[in-house]
Amino acid sequence: MKIIWRISYTVLTTFCLLGLTGASGPASNTKDVEIKIGIVQRFGDNSKEQLQLEPTKGDRLRLKFQDGNRQQTLVTTNPVKLEVLMEALPAAVVKERVVLGTYRTYETAEDSAKNWRNKGIEVEIAQPERWQVWAKREVYNTPLLRRLLLSSVETAAQKTAFVDSQVLQSVPRVTSLLNGKRYTLDNLEISSDKNLIRVNESKKPEKARLYAGRMKLQPNAYGSYTLVNEVALETYLRGVVPYEIGASAPTAAMEAQTVLARTYALRNLHRFAIDGYQLCADTHCQVYYGLNGVTPNTDRAITTTRGMVLTYRNELVDALYSSTTGGVTASFSDVWNGDDRPYLQPIVDAPSDKVWNLSGQNLADENQFQRFITLKIGFNESQKDLFRWRKESSLKDITKGLQKFLKVKNSPYAKFKTITDMKVVERSKSGRILKLDVKTDIGTFSLHKDEVRSAFAAPVSTLFYLQPLNKGKSELWGYAFVGGGLGHGVGLSQVGAMNLAQLGWENQKILQFYYPGTKIQILGNGISETN
Repeated sequence: MKIIWRISYTVLTTFCLLGLTGASGPASNTKDVEIKIGIVQRFGDNSKEQLQLEPTKGDRLRLKFQDGNRQQTLVTTNPVKLEVLMEALPAAVVKERVVLGTYRTYETAEDSAKNWRNKGIEVEIAQPERWQVWAKREVYNTPLLRRLLLSSVETAAQKTAFVDSQVLQSVPRVTSLLNGKRYTLDNLEISSDKNLIRVNESKKPEKARLYAGRMKLQPNAYGSYTLVNEVALETYLRGVVPYEIGASAPTAAMEAQTVLARTYALRNLHRFAIDGYQLCADTHCQVYYGLNGVTPNTDRAITTTRGMVLTYRNELVDALYSSTTGGVTASFSDVWNGDDRPYLQPIVDAPSDKVWNLSGQNLADENQFQRFITLKIGFNESQKDLFRWRKESSLKDITKGLQKFLKVKNSPYAKFKTITDMKVVERSKSGRILKLDVKTDIGTFSLHKDEVRSAFAAPVSTLFYLQPLNKGKSELWGYAFVGGGLGHGVGLSQVGAMNLAQLGWENQKILQFYYPGTKIQILGNGISETN
């Protein structure tokens, strides 16, 4: 299901936006949106897990829950400790789902889901650990239907699909000791008078995180529970911006990050439809750690840009960003399958266009790429450690990591024993690896795009080349991964944006640099979606 956001907006005819010096003007009048964030995604996977909810000083928690057949409401000024009790089932239950594919990122899973739907198979996207595409459980709801489907996709040469079967003898139930009595907490809702709740996944008090809004503890698709924070979008940003770009970033870079974080959230509210919430709180979405890291600087950036989003042809952009590009940004299709976005194209990540000419020195050429990766001066990220890196890895470690990766994907090549050669066979214009071949004792298999970062522990981006190492011996010892950047490299570089801000670039100029052809616009009251 592809969701396109239709925005009622005020078009900004200039990027000055009152100089972005304060909260006055049209941006301050925009209506806020409440969103649902899974801050603890799979509580109950481990029967020894505990979760503590705490009121702030002088406040109290209000708990609403179902205890058996009774609806309960309790109010307490004390911390509430949630514990997992494994409840034995009267009889063993077989739980099954058809897994059609396993992926590193949501973007790749989403494209796979689209392809399955085009073939007439109803699917849903899940994240039990890695991202997966499942045959829709409501449709393929009997053992016979699931196995007929598996047989049909195997006939069509889809060899990585499988039926995931679990025999359940017991199920987790969330309980808590309240006022001297133990309750089972089904459909738990948590609120407070001050609209603030501390959440502690650790036994250390200093590890507690403060969140605004309300909480729900709800079942997910994996047999455990998710603690969901229901919070206003602008308040959510207070827990994102300090952790994504940092409180000490230059003002213009912080404002650009805030516009992107707001845009990203609104465009991705469908990610966890299978689990009944919208976004996660880690790097699979955006890092969101609540209000502990709030600072005047980050709050000022949020207030200044209130309601502002980045658009292309009146639609929210796919506001992808990463830590460090390594000197050149990537197209969407350099990293994931799916249609390219016109505003996500390779650009040399430097304040001057004289550092490297992509049109005349295409990084798809291996020789040009290896020359590019030796350059260290003149880029926005030149002074940072992860701009350039070299990491060595033995064949033993490479083999172990590859076998684990292939096993998760249910690949027949997971049974290989030895690697005899590895070679990059195709690169994109931005130098990202599109295809890497691994020759083994049972045949040669290929890794594509973002699979490469999952398959190897050493590289932190796909912007690298391989250097065979012998370590003074006749046989191959392993490989050096020689590259640059951290992350997927699509869209804004957080490190690059900070450098451009220090050079005096305003936030709108930074955003247009990384997302050509886009505009900053202000959300109105009429956000809707069409499927």
